[in-house]
Amino acid sequence: MPERRSGSDPAAMSALTDALVRGRASGSGRGPGRGLPVTPWLFLIAPLGLLVLFTYVPVANMVWYSFTSWDGLDPVKDPVGLDNYVRIFTDPQMFEVFLVSLYYLAGAAVQLVLALYFATILSFDVRFRNFFKGVIFFPYLINGVAIGLVFLFLLRPGGTLDAILALVGVAEPPQWLGDPSLVNVSLAATSVWRFMGLNFVLFLGAIQSIPGELYEAADLDGATSWQKFRYIIAPAIRPIIGLTTILAISGSLSVFEIPWIMTGGANGTTTFVIQTVQQAFQFNKFGLASAMAVVLLLIVLLITWIQRRLFPDERVDLT
Repeated sequence: MPERRSGSDPAAMSALTDALVRGRASGSGRGPGRGLPVTPWLFLIAPLGLLVLFTYVPVANMVWYSFTSWDGLDPVKDPVGLDNYVRIFTDPQMFEVFLVSLYYLAGAAVQLVLALYFATILSFDVRFRNFFKGVIFFPYLINGVAIGLVFLFLLRPGGTLDAILALVGVAEPPQWLGDPSLVNVSLAATSVWRFMGLNFVLFLGAIQSIPGELYEAADLDGATSWQKFRYIIAPAIRPIIGLTTILAISGSLSVFEIPWIMTGGANGTTTFVIQTVQQAFQFNKFGLASAMAVVLLLIVLLITWIQRRLFPDERVDLT
């Protein structure tokens, strides 16, 4: 039986090295000198093509329509310059609907505070915490139309909420969807109930990624629960707080489905998006509606830029 060598054959190693050098010189190898690989770009052709086709091309068309008086049917699109944009900023009925967004903006602030509070509490050892996590996150999984219909029956005169209030002695409850001073508050509260689960999950994941050694060190130093939140949790999840703030602001400016399902935009509940849809599909003013959509997009981008400038993302180091 031949003896097995423990080392490598110098002649074989020399031949293998020469073959690799010749292969690299001829371009048949996979060395770094071959250039940019083509295979990854082949996999990106389909998603990039779909992204351009269904995102950037429609946005470009929308910008073009905003400078026309197109009615959505006529093949001829007459240019009108900046007339659509001038009307948006000069007609009080066009731009004052942004005041309705203030209700949803206040609701978004309440929503963020509640989501952060529950995420902080349920990040630690609490009884039935998995049950409470599911209860808080479940509304976000429900379709927005279904939520609008459910709360429509809940808040209507003689509905479920009025029946509950009658049990505790409230004989004449307010008109939740009929009182102009109360209807937007009711709709904003519905929005808080639905979207709090998303922010809750984002905060929860960020808090649970904090090393447990930091809490142990804080306990040894005698830190209170508030001090742990202020000096450990809040700095660690600062990027997530910035992200949820941007989402909350943009969401409050683009509210549509809940007021549309529950009130149809009546009784002072018309939002900017509802008005945009009405201009396009009810009054056949697609050019004006496109200009309103462009204005909304620019406002969201401006708010995002301001937020990034005031609160830039910084690397969090808690060590």
